[in-house]
Amino acid sequence: VQLQASGGGLVQPGGSLRLSCVISGDGFSGYNMGWFRQAPGQEREFVAALAWTGRSTQYADSVKGRFTISRDIAKNTVYLQMNSLKPDDTAVYYCAAYQSRSIATMSRAYMYNYWGRGTLVTVSS
Repeated sequence: VQLQASGGGLVQPGGSLRLSCVISGDGFSGYNMGWFRQAPGQEREFVAALAWTGRSTQYADSVKGRFTISRDIAKNTVYLQMNSLKPDDTAVYYCAAYQSRSIATMSRAYMYNYWGRGTLVTVSS
Protein backbone atom coordinates (compact mmCIF):
# COMPACT_ATOMS: atom_id res chain seq x y z
CA VAL A 1 0.00 0.00 0.00
CA GLN A 2 1.29 3.42 -0.94
CA LEU A 3 -0.18 6.79 -0.09
CA GLN A 4 0.39 10.04 -1.96
CA ALA A 5 -0.88 13.28 -0.46
CA SER A 6 -1.23 16.56 -2.31
CA GLY A 7 -3.09 19.85 -2.24
CA GLY A 8 -1.19 21.87 0.31
CA GLY A 9 -0.24 25.47 -0.19
CA LEU A 10 -0.43 29.01 1.10
CA VAL A 11 -3.87 30.34 2.01
CA GLN A 12 -5.11 33.39 3.86
CA PRO A 13 -6.93 33.08 7.19
CA GLY A 14 -10.57 32.24 6.56
CA GLY A 15 -9.76 30.53 3.29
CA SER A 16 -10.17 26.93 2.16
CA LEU A 17 -8.05 24.12 0.83
CA ARG A 18 -8.77 20.54 -0.15
CA LEU A 19 -6.12 17.91 0.45
CA SER A 20 -6.13 14.67 -1.51
CA CYS A 21 -4.57 11.31 -0.72
CA VAL A 22 -4.41 8.60 -3.35
CA ILE A 23 -4.09 5.04 -2.05
CA SER A 24 -2.55 2.46 -4.34
CA GLY A 25 -2.31 -1.26 -3.90
CA ASP A 26 -5.32 -2.69 -2.07
CA GLY A 27 -7.48 0.39 -2.44
CA PHE A 28 -9.73 1.13 0.53
CA SER A 29 -10.61 -2.48 1.24
CA GLY A 30 -10.75 -2.79 5.01
CA TYR A 31 -8.62 0.28 5.66
CA ASN A 32 -9.37 3.03 8.13
CA MET A 33 -8.00 6.29 6.74
CA GLY A 34 -6.67 9.20 8.76
CA TRP A 35 -5.21 12.67 8.45
CA PHE A 36 -2.62 13.89 10.92
CA ARG A 37 -0.59 17.07 11.08
CA GLN A 38 2.64 18.28 12.59
CA ALA A 39 3.45 21.90 13.19
CA PRO A 40 7.06 23.08 13.61
CA GLY A 41 8.38 22.11 17.03
CA GLN A 42 5.26 20.18 17.92
CA GLU A 43 4.25 16.54 18.01
CA ARG A 44 2.16 14.95 15.31
CA GLU A 45 -1.52 15.24 16.12
CA PHE A 46 -4.71 13.63 14.93
CA VAL A 47 -6.95 15.66 12.63
CA ALA A 48 -9.63 13.42 11.12
CA ALA A 49 -10.40 9.79 10.28
CA LEU A 50 -12.78 7.83 8.11
CA ALA A 51 -13.73 4.26 8.87
CA TRP A 52 -13.25 1.45 6.35
CA THR A 53 -17.04 1.32 5.88
CA GLY A 54 -17.09 4.95 4.84
CA ARG A 55 -19.91 5.53 7.31
CA SER A 56 -18.06 6.70 10.44
CA THR A 57 -15.85 9.72 10.93
CA GLN A 58 -13.90 11.23 13.80
CA TYR A 59 -12.48 14.71 14.15
CA ALA A 60 -10.18 16.52 16.52
CA ASP A 61 -12.05 19.11 18.56
CA SER A 62 -9.92 21.85 17.03
CA VAL A 63 -11.23 21.16 13.51
CA LYS A 64 -14.82 20.06 14.13
CA GLY A 65 -17.25 22.01 12.00
CA ARG A 66 -14.46 23.29 9.75
CA PHE A 67 -12.86 20.18 8.25
CA THR A 68 -14.55 17.29 6.45
CA ILE A 69 -13.03 13.93 5.54
CA SER A 70 -14.47 11.96 2.64
CA ARG A 71 -13.49 9.49 -0.04
CA ASP A 72 -14.08 8.62 -3.66
CA ILE A 73 -13.82 4.86 -4.04
CA ALA A 74 -13.63 4.99 -7.82
CA LYS A 75 -10.59 7.25 -7.60
CA ASN A 76 -9.01 5.49 -4.59
CA THR A 77 -8.75 8.93 -3.02
CA VAL A 78 -9.51 10.30 0.41
CA TYR A 79 -10.01 14.03 0.85
CA LEU A 80 -9.72 16.56 3.63
CA GLN A 81 -11.78 19.66 2.93
CA MET A 82 -10.53 22.45 5.15
CA ASN A 83 -12.64 25.59 5.56
CA SER A 84 -12.31 28.67 7.75
CA LEU A 85 -8.61 28.07 8.05
CA LYS A 86 -6.67 29.65 10.89
CA PRO A 87 -2.96 30.36 11.34
CA ASP A 88 -2.94 27.56 13.95
CA ASP A 89 -3.79 25.11 11.17
CA THR A 90 -0.36 25.67 9.65
CA ALA A 91 1.41 22.32 9.56
CA VAL A 92 2.59 19.47 7.42
CA TYR A 93 -0.42 17.23 6.83
CA TYR A 94 -0.04 13.47 6.48
CA CYS A 95 -2.49 10.85 5.33
CA ALA A 96 -2.28 7.40 6.83
CA ALA A 97 -4.00 4.02 6.71
CA TYR A 98 -4.33 0.82 8.71
CA GLN A 99 -6.35 -2.28 8.14
CA SER A 100 -8.89 -2.94 10.85
CA ARG A 101 -12.61 -3.59 11.39
CA SER A 102 -12.51 -1.52 14.56
CA ILE A 103 -13.15 2.20 14.57
CA ALA A 104 -12.32 2.71 18.24
CA THR A 105 -8.68 3.50 17.61
CA MET A 106 -8.84 5.73 14.53
CA SER A 107 -7.44 8.77 16.33
CA ARG A 108 -4.29 6.97 17.49
CA ALA A 109 -1.27 7.49 15.28
CA TYR A 110 0.46 4.32 16.48
CA MET A 111 -2.29 2.21 14.90
CA TYR A 112 -1.44 3.42 11.40
CA ASN A 113 1.19 1.41 9.56
CA TYR A 114 1.03 3.14 6.20
CA TRP A 115 1.95 6.80 5.86
CA GLY A 116 2.23 9.14 2.93
CA ARG A 117 4.63 11.98 2.50
CA GLY A 118 3.33 15.14 4.01
CA THR A 119 1.95 18.17 2.26
CA LEU A 120 2.56 21.62 3.72
CA VAL A 121 -0.34 23.89 4.56
CA THR A 122 0.50 27.47 5.48
CA VAL A 123 -2.21 29.81 6.70
CA SER A 124 -0.97 33.36 6.70
CA SER A 125 -1.89 36.82 5.54
